[in-house]
Amino acid sequence: MIFLALTAVNQMIAQSATPDSIETRHLEEVIVKGEKPQIKGQDGIMIVDLPEIVKDKPVSNILEALGYLPGVVNNNNMIGLAGASDVTIILNGELTNMPLQNLYQLLYTTPVDRLKTVEVMYTAPAKYHVNGAVINVVLKTPTPLDGLQGEVRAGYNQGHYGSFGGGVAATYAVKDWTFDLNYGLSRSKTWNHEETFSNHLFKGERTMIEDDMRRISENWSNTIYASATYKRFRLTYNGQITSSAKGWSLSDGTLGSFTNNYLYDGPINYHNIAIRYASPFGLTAGGDYTFYGEDRDQSLFQGNEYILGEVNKQTINRWHIYLDQQHQLGRWQLNYGLEYQRADDSSSQVGYPAEDSVGFSGTTSEDVAHAYIGLQRSFDWGLSFNVSAKGEYYHTSYQHNWNFIPQLGATYYKTPKSIFQLNLSTIRVYPSYWELRNGTSHINPYSKVLGNPALQPYLNYAGQFSYIFLQKYVATFYAQYEDNATVQLPYQSPDELTLVYQTININYKRTLGLNLNAPFNVSYIWNATATANIFNQREKADRFHDISFDNEKWIFYGALNNTFKFSQDSPVSLSVDFSYLSPSIQWIADLSGMWKIDAGVKWQFGKKRSCEIDLQANDIFNRWSPTMTINQAGQDFRMKVRDMTRNLKLTFIWRFNGFKPATGSDIDTSRFGTGK
Repeated sequence: MIFLALTAVNQMIAQSATPDSIETRHLEEVIVKGEKPQIKGQDGIMIVDLPEIVKDKPVSNILEALGYLPGVVNNNNMIGLAGASDVTIILNGELTNMPLQNLYQLLYTTPVDRLKTVEVMYTAPAKYHVNGAVINVVLKTPTPLDGLQGEVRAGYNQGHYGSFGGGVAATYAVKDWTFDLNYGLSRSKTWNHEETFSNHLFKGERTMIEDDMRRISENWSNTIYASATYKRFRLTYNGQITSSAKGWSLSDGTLGSFTNNYLYDGPINYHNIAIRYASPFGLTAGGDYTFYGEDRDQSLFQGNEYILGEVNKQTINRWHIYLDQQHQLGRWQLNYGLEYQRADDSSSQVGYPAEDSVGFSGTTSEDVAHAYIGLQRSFDWGLSFNVSAKGEYYHTSYQHNWNFIPQLGATYYKTPKSIFQLNLSTIRVYPSYWELRNGTSHINPYSKVLGNPALQPYLNYAGQFSYIFLQKYVATFYAQYEDNATVQLPYQSPDELTLVYQTININYKRTLGLNLNAPFNVSYIWNATATANIFNQREKADRFHDISFDNEKWIFYGALNNTFKFSQDSPVSLSVDFSYLSPSIQWIADLSGMWKIDAGVKWQFGKKRSCEIDLQANDIFNRWSPTMTINQAGQDFRMKVRDMTRNLKLTFIWRFNGFKPATGSDIDTSRFGTGK
């Protein structure tokens, strides 16, 4: 709330014989209350004042803050957007490529105080070089008057095992230069637990194979983001070095006891360097280079007896360049540009014993080229829109094709009271590099993961219609159709007693739904947001390996996020959040319902409240894990996930010199890694 106190003096001319006689009357104090708008709309884009929404929440970084965006779900730090099958997060609208896990790590180490605003685009204009839904995180820009500003943080997370980390973020500006640095160091150890019951039909008989598996992994991670800007030039480096990485799975069941060890022979390296120039006449040019390297050994033991193993190596070199031009033609804006990306994936797999292994080795190249044109216009009578068309050429050693990708985003409103938005998009989704290899990874003697060189990209057609009321209440009706969609689920082979995981293409996935987001408050004491998402999901395959399925289900997701304060200027705030997901489907599988309760406290103290302590308890009752059941077309399989989703996190933050601003980069989804 914004409070404005006014003292009014009413001067009246007395009705007397003396014309210049003046009587002064003092009125009571008048308080005018107004509410800062949370959401604005333009060109099919929702502009959200996220810093205002999360100011009292026990969040310390941007990744956690994104979970409070309208329509966004943060599921164990995996960001999803209702009405979109996938969402790309970009920073300041600038393009560079980064694996998803590296992006999340960067967002996790970026302070929430650096946020300026967030733009939610169900249909991103082609000039962003991203197809489909986008969350654009806009960060504040430092000025020479700010001097050196920064933040130091440290945190501890207790789940099944303890993890800890810390970092520093700082910005500095002088004359025409600005500098930005974000460094994070973390040591994490994770634990997963699942029980499987596979009633396998083989040679006319059923064989029940039970397995109780615990997975453990640990590593040290160094995340570095640094940029230097001089006038219209920007040089950016993003990197993550994961060292001392190892993992193992412990399996006990019908076939015996097994240990599967995963050891990385060296650090996992991701490095990206990008340069960008924005001219004063609307021309933007840039490019980046990415290197990714991973070397992983796997060994499967039964007791102390070695059974088999694999050595997986992946080295990726990727080059990317783009050229954009923008013209302002009166109230019309014309955009057009070109983009080219080349990736060389040099990967190999060698199995031991060699006589039982297929393996592979070689380099696969991928070329993707785009050309686009777009128009943008605002009208006085309330309509604003952006429309674009992109032509794409995709080529690998296995396939090549041409694609046409149209996109539309539009907003209509006469007053901020009622805003209408329409978005239409087409997205082509590509598989990971490793999935396209003809490799095999063994989970245990019964279960294995297969590559698929014949895997095809798939097209996702999506449309969203949103109504924004009073700049804070949002209702979104959405529809999605994924043509030739991909799926990876367990399959009981009829030819051998083997459980197969392989990513394959199926007919389609179709979703129709309505998402509602409603914030409300009771003075300063209670601030809350209610979310409801109800949707119908249908998934069809004429050929899932050698069977077919056609499944359909209505699904409901609901959440209530609450924040409480003891006084208007209280340094302490409390939060309690509730979430529920009804039973759902995942292709041929049925998933049980899930629910969770999260709670937290935020305490700001010190000079100008420069210090902060956040304490969060997530999934207090450890109920945010599903049971998966497959009982169709002769398949009989059940998996009970017993992960430790409950965790307690403590974070300490110290800010110096009123730290707030920063700059950034932009990311796509990850296609790197051998652990598929």
